[in-house]
Amino acid sequence: MFGIGSQELMVIFLIAFLIFGAKRLPELGRSLGQAIRGFKKGMEGGADKLEPHEGQNHEGMAKK
Repeated sequence: MFGIGSQELMVIFLIAFLIFGAKRLPELGRSLGQAIRGFKKGMEGGADKLEPHEGQNHEGMAKK
């Protein structure tokens, strides 16, 4: 995993704990998990959702 050992991970977690505190770490983890899930969901169905929205005129935008 990126050449990071267990000792390096412990140091990173300790620094994160000192910077953000025990109260904010679960919130940060939760928001990071939601962002990753949203990214994966967007990558799965991204190709078929790239159609222009109704009422958008892409030709008119190119002339400006």
